[in-house]
Amino acid sequence: MSTEAIVFTVVGAYFVIVLAIGAAAYRKTSDTAEDYFLGGRVARSVVLFMSLFGTNITPFLIMGISGLAYHAGIGVFGYNAVLPALLIPLVYYAIGYPAWIASRATGAVTPAELFARRFNSPNFGRLMFAVYFIYTLPYMATGVVGVGLAVDVFTHQLVSFDVAAAGIIIITIAYTSLGGMRATMWTNVFQGLVFGCFLCIAFLVIATDLGGPVDIMQQLAQRFPELLSTGNSPPFHIQGWISWGLAMGLTVIAFPHLLVRVFAAKDVSALKNSVRYYPLIMIALMLVTTLFGIWGRLEFPDFVGRDSDLIFPMLIQSHFGPVLQGLALASILAAVMSTLDAQMLTLSSMLTRDVWHGLSQHRQVVLGRVFLIVLAGATYLIVLQRPASIFTIAQLAFSGYTTLVPVLFMGLRWRRFNGPAGIASILAGNIVLIAAYNDMLPLLGFLPVFWGFVAATVTGIIVPFITAPTSQEHVDAVMGPIEEAAG
Repeated sequence: MSTEAIVFTVVGAYFVIVLAIGAAAYRKTSDTAEDYFLGGRVARSVVLFMSLFGTNITPFLIMGISGLAYHAGIGVFGYNAVLPALLIPLVYYAIGYPAWIASRATGAVTPAELFARRFNSPNFGRLMFAVYFIYTLPYMATGVVGVGLAVDVFTHQLVSFDVAAAGIIIITIAYTSLGGMRATMWTNVFQGLVFGCFLCIAFLVIATDLGGPVDIMQQLAQRFPELLSTGNSPPFHIQGWISWGLAMGLTVIAFPHLLVRVFAAKDVSALKNSVRYYPLIMIALMLVTTLFGIWGRLEFPDFVGRDSDLIFPMLIQSHFGPVLQGLALASILAAVMSTLDAQMLTLSSMLTRDVWHGLSQHRQVVLGRVFLIVLAGATYLIVLQRPASIFTIAQLAFSGYTTLVPVLFMGLRWRRFNGPAGIASILAGNIVLIAAYNDMLPLLGFLPVFWGFVAATVTGIIVPFITAPTSQEHVDAVMGPIEEAAG
């Protein structure tokens, strides 16, 4: 068999397993919104952890961070991992835990639905959906772009970028529309295992082939010493480091597809066990992908600009035979599909629950499935444009998500916080973010996300004192169970 045929066979076997899992989940899924969109809220520790892990393993992590490290060096690890190591456990405790309590107490299926009830404001739910939609579409596109690039490399251009991108979207829709949240979580377990095992193998093999970590670093020090020194230049100066560390640490709880998975936890033990290990594994993965980026510079020194997104698949192709290349491609597909399915399902659930009110349970599921097709088409259009590198596109999405964090925190922890404050906070944060991205504000060395976050926070603190509070009944419905759990 040719190399391409072996790669196709391995990937084909992977797809068969994923679709079989989706079919099994379909048989277990009832025709109700809670079961379809949240899997019946029965996710235990292992499934929940693998779901969080699988959902957050994206081409941004695999190819985006490697691509950035190829140019910027070892400092990319600290840039992406140090502050998040401290912040991720805190935000899951400060926001994730109370959100889980309140979602179960109120029966809320989506973040927008929960906060619309908290503020007694359907329009707040619609605004939150709009913001999530705007920032999730480009983030979804980064995953599909990663697949297109990887397939192009591993099949030696036999399957084009455009065809590969369309294929991954179609297959993801197929199993997601069948089994809903249960399908995405069950497949996440399988996909996470495939990706995790392969990444360990790849790290060991590539390190050995290049002479071992010590020899690799000596080669880098001789040929590309700038990759081993961060200095105080962009993006590693203190303002940039704080800005992006803040975004990376906070955005994980603002991802709608991750917050919904928190809602799906069966009990507090499952939630605690997942959050305990999730930051550790993510930091380890960031270290590995950063090393792939700088190691790849030794073998492929001539990438320019966004072409460095190819460094991970190029390394795999250089060091592995066709069977493991097929496994590598399946791993990248696993990483993409485990995130893409969750993003699509979460947006479709918000449309049916928070924008289009009054539908029956059955019609919510039907509309959710139809909207998956709309999302797929919109994502594919962005993919075909490929406006920037994977890291740059994801950076914009993460910045937008970060502007929502003040609302998530104050809405669950401060009784006086109300609907007008939530709307004003989101609008102010995003207006400032957009202005900063377009150089309409003095940044003083900080990234746009920093000023967007500050604007959202300050606005959210001020507005409750000059507007009428939410009715006590609606505040108690959400805050009461949270306060009771806190003792």
